[in-house]
Amino acid sequence: MRRQPLPEGALDATDRALINLLQEGFPLSNRPYAEVGAQLGCSEEDVLKRLGHLREIGAITRFGPFIDAAAMGGAFCLCAMAVPQDRFEEVMTLVNAHKEVAHNYERVHHLNMWFVLACDQPEGIDQVADQIEAETGIAVKRFPKLKEFFIGFKVSA
Repeated sequence: MRRQPLPEGALDATDRALINLLQEGFPLSNRPYAEVGAQLGCSEEDVLKRLGHLREIGAITRFGPFIDAAAMGGAFCLCAMAVPQDRFEEVMTLVNAHKEVAHNYERVHHLNMWFVLACDQPEGIDQVADQIEAETGIAVKRFPKLKEFFIGFKVSA
């Protein structure tokens, strides 16, 4: 299913603060959600409820650790495809069925589908991309990482 932009006002100030706070790290404790709640001035239950709601409305797509596949001997690769609009849903479903697809986004561009492959072995990138090409009949452009950049995303209050 394609994502729609969030409607104006979908996030309140606490939602925004929660998203920003969790990007800075997650407490390693017996009750991490209670610690996060204490920092935000709300309960552990409220934090869990908010995270569920943020996933439900598409404000966040996943909540979990970021694993550096390359540091463990694997590889990442940014990929793009030029998918005909009348096949977008079909191709998206085929691409997303691969466990190696970290995320998948539609863009307004000739190359309108962008996704990241994360594989436990470097040769897995070409294997999975080739398999996607065979399944869809559409070329997968591969943009391997040449240099790593770390950026943060902050939601304004």
